[in-house]
Amino acid sequence: MTADDLIARFEAAGATMLALPSRGYSTQLRTTKFDVLQSAMEAYGWQAAAVRPPMPSAAEISRMDEAFGWLTMIPETKYVLRRIVGARALVHPISGRHLFPWRRIGAMLGADHKSAQRWHGQGIELIVDGLNARRK
Repeated sequence: MTADDLIARFEAAGATMLALPSRGYSTQLRTTKFDVLQSAMEAYGWQAAAVRPPMPSAAEISRMDEAFGWLTMIPETKYVLRRIVGARALVHPISGRHLFPWRRIGAMLGADHKSAQRWHGQGIELIVDGLNARRK
């Protein structure tokens, strides 16, 4: 497996995780009531509908679990690399944009964004080496 393949798997796993529903069915009692209209624009449904990502399949969830399990190949002593790789894996399932751009990761760590990119590469290389050693 190459580094580009691994990054693609992590991004797919992050998109799958973000597409999962945030909560399940509620046991709370529901009542029906009519909402008070605040303006005429709201009266006839002129608000844009919220676009939701499709529910991931069981196979996608299994691939997500496998990919995030690979983060354990980065030693615990290098937890910053795990954090960077995990944060960079989070990709919005609809827009395809990273939730944590390089500059935000750098600011989160108190470092330059170029350093965050280099550390991400080191974390990815550790995982690629671990996967390739496992397959031999």
